[in-house]
Amino acid sequence: MTATLRARPVRQRRRPHQPRSEKRVEEILEQTARLLEQVGPDRLTTNLIARRLGMSVGTLYHYFPNRHAVLYALGARWLEEWQHAFDEMERLSFNAVGISDFVATAVDRMLLVYRKQHGVQHLVQSMFTIPELRVLDTRQDAMAIARLTSMFQRLGIRATARERGRLARVYIKLINSLLPEVINQGGRQAERTLADLKTLLVIALDREAAT
Repeated sequence: MTATLRARPVRQRRRPHQPRSEKRVEEILEQTARLLEQVGPDRLTTNLIARRLGMSVGTLYHYFPNRHAVLYALGARWLEEWQHAFDEMERLSFNAVGISDFVATAVDRMLLVYRKQHGVQHLVQSMFTIPELRVLDTRQDAMAIARLTSMFQRLGIRATARERGRLARVYIKLINSLLPEVINQGGRQAERTLADLKTLLVIALDREAAT
């Protein structure tokens, strides 16, 4: 993995400081996300991205050295949306909210994060399967587990920190597995899957709260 990372840098060549350059980077990321939705990560290339944006590959390389760098930036931006969602969850009044209300609010907020990201299923797949992007998947899980572990304590779950951490990992795995399904299904089927997800999470948290 180290050798691969050295061979394929995954960071932007430079961070834009001018509004015009910042706008250009956002355009690159947005169009890459839309392309990812259409062709998937295996067929995504810098040539396709450049063609979509009406620029030369050389101009694209001015911002990103390769497609993995674009995907990395897209994943990092999505991770920021996770951070914002968890910031909002932590501002809930835990003394006044029960487990069912917490789960309903938290799952609905995370669904917004998933809906906002074009090509989210492919992006999640890339973060998990592409070695250069796996650090983002690891960072995302670590952040979510740490913050959920703390929130579960505030909800009145009296288990040890280790057990709350295990429960947080289960929570995140269910979220990451089923929310993309909700988006993919749509309609009545999506509503039922979302309700099932909330029920599973409430059952798991209620059980720990009662012990």
